Amino acid sequence: MVFIDDILMYSRIEDDQDVHIRVVLQILKKKQLYAKFSKCEFWLQEVTFLGHVVSAEGVRVDPRKIEVVLDWKPPKTISEIRSFLCLAGYYRLFVEGISLIAAPLTKLLRKGVPFNWADAQQESLRSFRMF
Repeated sequence: MVFIDDILMYSRIEDDQDVHIRVVLQILKKKQLYAKFSKCEFWLQEVTFLGHVVSAEGVRVDPRKIEVVLDWKPPKTISEIRSFLCLAGYYRLFVEGISLIAAPLTKLLRKGVPFNWADAQQESLRSFRMF
């Protein structure tokens, strides 16, 4: 048995939403897939989806995800730097010049470079918190 957690539909015009829902439900039925009605939400103006908030105005970062970056303590290990960069990199579309901001952190990931948390790395972390 296979489970699909999320199906997201977008309609430019509210009147089209009924048609889009019907099409999706027909496809699910044809493929013998089912949506549990109690877990469905329809006609939302804004939805949080995969760490983003999607609305008619566009896509923005979920504020709850930003809190994680703001609360992140300075990494003490290479593994912690990788974890932070993975999280921060997820939002690269929203952060201009992310590779330049991350450079002092990624430098510590190079082989043979000793782990030395210095001002440059602290400034990099601070810059991420400002996005």
